[in-house]
Amino acid sequence: MLDHPDNPAYHYRVIGRALKIIDEGGPQMSLDDLAGRMGMSPAHFQRVFSRWVGVSPKRYQQYLTLDLAKRLLLERHTVLDTALNAGLSGGGRLHDLFLRWEAMSPGHYARGGAGLTINWGWFESPFGPALAMGTDKGICGMGFAAETGAEAVMTDMLARWPRADFVEDPERLRPWVAAAFGTGRPGAEAPLVLIGAPFQIKVWEALLQIPSGHVTTYSDIAAAIGNPRAVRAVGTAVGRNPVSWLIPCHRALRKSGALGGYHWGLPVKRSMLAWEAARDDAAASRDRAIAQS
Repeated sequence: MLDHPDNPAYHYRVIGRALKIIDEGGPQMSLDDLAGRMGMSPAHFQRVFSRWVGVSPKRYQQYLTLDLAKRLLLERHTVLDTALNAGLSGGGRLHDLFLRWEAMSPGHYARGGAGLTINWGWFESPFGPALAMGTDKGICGMGFAAETGAEAVMTDMLARWPRADFVEDPERLRPWVAAAFGTGRPGAEAPLVLIGAPFQIKVWEALLQIPSGHVTTYSDIAAAIGNPRAVRAVGTAVGRNPVSWLIPCHRALRKSGALGGYHWGLPVKRSMLAWEAARDDAAASRDRAIAQS
């Protein structure tokens, strides 16, 4: 049964709700309050949360403070030219998600998806309900409904390719979505299909170079794609990213360190950045402990 506490999917949904509660309640919420909201004992909740997120609830709350973006920008600012020259296009980000991608011809975008069959389905994610869409080659769309609501997300995504044929078929997408959120079988892939105008695809490909747990700025993206004056156009292309999370537009910040906007709501963006920062720091701590042992 999906809602049985022994089922991994059950804990996955529990943690998704817990992250939303933490985001709304902020760092002042106690472990007892959090566990009570989840209907679990504090000790059991802490074990489940730490296993899924990689850090304790208290540690995760610290990552959700308002200065997270400024701290990331100061400590983990990725200049994309450096990342590209260092060969990161085939490293960190892609390897972590077992992600491969290809871009469709500009004609597919210009024709509004005519001739394409796009499957869709709703899934639970660490950031609330997620709508995933995909062709026979991979995921082409992903949106999050925690802030905007399911109807708005569906309307938005359908309008991206108005002439495509849409078929509800979550089972066809489930293995890819599981790989995208790190819950699939070891070695599973999350293939990605980029459907957009040529300039948009260049921006989205640049976003894919940003390592997990790092951030960049709109001006750095513009410079990396060889058009340093196109900061405003880059911002628009980032905002039109059809595959949130997999194409990590949440890692693009303003030069000031402010989060800027986010298509699916700023609380979702903060949760994504905090989730990645917490997991990456936990992994780094484990690596240090192993090296010292």
